[in-house]
Amino acid sequence: MKLILLGPPGAGKGTQAKRLEDRFGLMQLSTGDMLRAAVASGSGLGQQAKQVMDSGRLMPDSVMIDIIKERVGEPDCAKGFILDGFPRTQRQAEVLDKLLTSLGAKLDHVIELKVDEEALVDRITGRFTCAACGEGYHDRHKQPKAAGRCDVCGGSQFTRRSDDKAETVRERLMAYRAQTKPILPYYRRKGILRDVDGMADMDHVTQAIESIVEPSRSI
Repeated sequence: MKLILLGPPGAGKGTQAKRLEDRFGLMQLSTGDMLRAAVASGSGLGQQAKQVMDSGRLMPDSVMIDIIKERVGEPDCAKGFILDGFPRTQRQAEVLDKLLTSLGAKLDHVIELKVDEEALVDRITGRFTCAACGEGYHDRHKQPKAAGRCDVCGGSQFTRRSDDKAETVRERLMAYRAQTKPILPYYRRKGILRDVDGMADMDHVTQAIESIVEPSRSI
């Protein structure tokens, strides 16, 4: 099973990818994690990636594809994988298709988590966590039962991510629209793009995704 999860930052891709990992034995492959692992390995490909990263230049598609090719060939990807962060352009989508074809494989589904952007801004900017145990809260949707005290550990210190400010979130949403959404027509023409309501309850989102993935496992 080969999947791509699409959606802007905060849409819940990470949570849903983890659930797919647990349910179907798939591996979540994020571009950031793959690049860091390649660099840490000290391989020739990793050194090449490091040079690009150190220079501040965009990673060439050819390097990223070689890294993906190495990663999907590892034993933990035997049951399939979920790509997160690649492709971002139609050119990258086309190159990825060529890679998979060369490996005798293909993408099964591209699943986009559809969101209401203003509601997503509210979801992200209102969240905060316990500094001691990491339990998550929200200004409007999930306050601690006792004001100023974590429900789990009783801690009194809470933190917010610096990039959860409204203006930062809107910039990230704008970047998603500009960089990633243009590949949607490409996958729609191929007949493998599916939409899921990313604003629904987390468990309902999971059920919707699984209803797409499960039938394909028997094909």
